[in-house]
Amino acid sequence: MSTFPPLAEQLDLITKGAADIIPLEDLSRRIEQSIITGKPMRIKAGFDPTAPDLHLGHTVLMRKLRHFQQLGHTVIFLIGDSTALIGDPTGKSQTRKPLTREQIADNAATYQEQVFRILDRDMTEVRYNSEWLDKLSFYDMITLTSQFTVSQMLEREDFHHRFNAEVPIALHELLYPIMQGYDSVALECDVELGGTDQKFNLMRGRDLQRHFGQQPQIVLTMPIIEGLDGVQKMSKSLNNAIGVNESAFDMFGKLMQVSDDLMWRYWTLLTDLPQSEIDGMRTSVAVGSLHPMQAKKELARTITAGFHSAEGAVRAEENWALQFQKGITTDDTERITLERSQAAYEETPPSIGTDRLVVSAALAPSMAEARRKRAENAIKIDGNTATEPRFLIAGLPVTLTVKLGKKTKLVTVA
Repeated sequence: MSTFPPLAEQLDLITKGAADIIPLEDLSRRIEQSIITGKPMRIKAGFDPTAPDLHLGHTVLMRKLRHFQQLGHTVIFLIGDSTALIGDPTGKSQTRKPLTREQIADNAATYQEQVFRILDRDMTEVRYNSEWLDKLSFYDMITLTSQFTVSQMLEREDFHHRFNAEVPIALHELLYPIMQGYDSVALECDVELGGTDQKFNLMRGRDLQRHFGQQPQIVLTMPIIEGLDGVQKMSKSLNNAIGVNESAFDMFGKLMQVSDDLMWRYWTLLTDLPQSEIDGMRTSVAVGSLHPMQAKKELARTITAGFHSAEGAVRAEENWALQFQKGITTDDTERITLERSQAAYEETPPSIGTDRLVVSAALAPSMAEARRKRAENAIKIDGNTATEPRFLIAGLPVTLTVKLGKKTKLVTVA
């Protein structure tokens, strides 16, 4: 007798937040088949260990893997130690700098440590694509590459743009989608997950599985989540990311910076709460029976608890509230309102000039002094050390707690 949940219940969780499911009817059919046979589907998501640290943007796919895991299916966390030698060209305007085997191994070890904060270690099949890619012969490579044409590869948006702009495309980059597709053949995948920017690569898996006589996998893409600015995708280089390894206090505090609109995408893509409950919460906020601040606190508590613990999340909230109260509600705290020009506001992405903000708040006598204090890590905005020339925000109006030394001011930029 099958132990899998009914089809409707599985689809409710699997489709939550998904951008595309290709084809959806095949997914329903395979779920029904697994219920009848008692055989779990094989679900894969690949990650190239090109950087040592993960942020919450990376965890969107991992959380969807977790959903399949919770439903009883086999989850494969694929580490692309061989494809990392090429470097995924998706979204890149030029050829990636190659990594060494040693760098890849070090990053892969860090990945595993972080991913099991989301996935169940005992229920996760960890694989490396060097297991099969490094064993391919020259004949095998010719067979694989002969299934595709150069014009097909140039249909990829990034390759197409680079070709038209006469930006070099190295031959080995054209192999990446083919190698990723062969991963699905080697693992006999039923479903492969990826970001919306990975759709071209994921579809090549379907092509190659057909060639090798397998059922073509279902492709499930997830949206690319925006960072704290609410505009650009989450990225450490854009200073809008929340790292998986950040302290509970820092994680909670950064999540409280998320705009009210972006909060709902975070609820959908970064938590396990059923979409029906999220929709209900959103309705409660819309009719005024739930304050958006309470919904945001619950979001920050939920995500922080997932990476630390329930107790750690509660302590983080208490410490955040204490700092927040000390920072902005004491009687001697000066409140200032600035025009966007005074704060050197820019719209893309929404940000404020850190030094100009400090000077306008009369916390430093000059831009030079503000830059010096910033270099000394002496400036804090909303509890975060401001080291960059621009501080990313969700948009205007915004109220910020700006601290330099023992002086704190509450600054509203209209």
